[in-house]
Amino acid sequence: MSIWVNFLIDSLAFGATFMYGSTGEILSEKAGQLNLGIPGVMCMGGAGGCLVLNLIGKSSLPGFLIVLLGILGSFVMGLLMGLIYSFLTVSLRANQNVTGLAMTTFGVGLMKVIMAKMDDTVYLVGPKQLYRWPFAGRTDALQYLGVMFFLAVIIALTASYVLFRTKVGLHLRAVGESPATADAMGVNVSRYKYCASCIGCGVAGLGGFYYIIDYMASTEAYKSLEGLGWLSVALVIFALWRPHRTIIGSTVFGFLFSCSSYISNLSWITVTMATKPLLKMLPYLFTILVLIFTSIRKKREDQPPQSLGLPYFREDR
Repeated sequence: MSIWVNFLIDSLAFGATFMYGSTGEILSEKAGQLNLGIPGVMCMGGAGGCLVLNLIGKSSLPGFLIVLLGILGSFVMGLLMGLIYSFLTVSLRANQNVTGLAMTTFGVGLMKVIMAKMDDTVYLVGPKQLYRWPFAGRTDALQYLGVMFFLAVIIALTASYVLFRTKVGLHLRAVGESPATADAMGVNVSRYKYCASCIGCGVAGLGGFYYIIDYMASTEAYKSLEGLGWLSVALVIFALWRPHRTIIGSTVFGFLFSCSSYISNLSWITVTMATKPLLKMLPYLFTILVLIFTSIRKKREDQPPQSLGLPYFREDR
């Protein structure tokens, strides 16, 4: 397999981490919930899945059940983080920006404590090949296109369909645009905000688990997960708040983020230690350009929900 084909496949696989995080954040933001705690949620999702595998990794359970339980553990941990966020921002009406940043700090710190106490020979060495089915055992980039990669694509497409083709999605978008109007039409605003945030955080948590157990399959992977979480938040803008666009956007981000590693293998290009960080800032630069472009176009469908980040006071309706 040529280096360029390997590069493209690697970009697809690496981008799945962003796909999970950004799809989860889009679900939350469409309900008006600006969750800057996504990096912490992804960290806790990764820790939750690994914790389950640490308990069952050496059991005699069938392989598909180990895969399923690991995914479920990651989703549930992310969902619990979303429940905390929803309680603080919806029920107690705490500032969403401050709450999100606090949850990122909390999630990153707690993940490091959890991961440091687990046995990587149990949660990583054996199970990682199960998650890389049907390409387990390969030595090229195809090994990363396993179960969780395809799950990320399915979730992104399903989320897009639900948001833009169903009554539930219409209500959810109405809550994000004008919660007072949605409330007047009989939509339970708090329920939709809770559900969107919890499910969104559950999906984002899967991204952290995928990165640790499948793509990197390394005991050191969790240390770089926070930065990828922030890139996932940036990808929401790049995708213009449409889940299906995260499939392309995450591939672009994966391509740009991996540039420094692959370009350094080309004999006709010299990459120094000083220029590598510059290459890694390319995804953020592209996000800024997209933000400028959409601001110039001023198309309503390319803008964030009108009530994004704002608490809803029913008595002020």
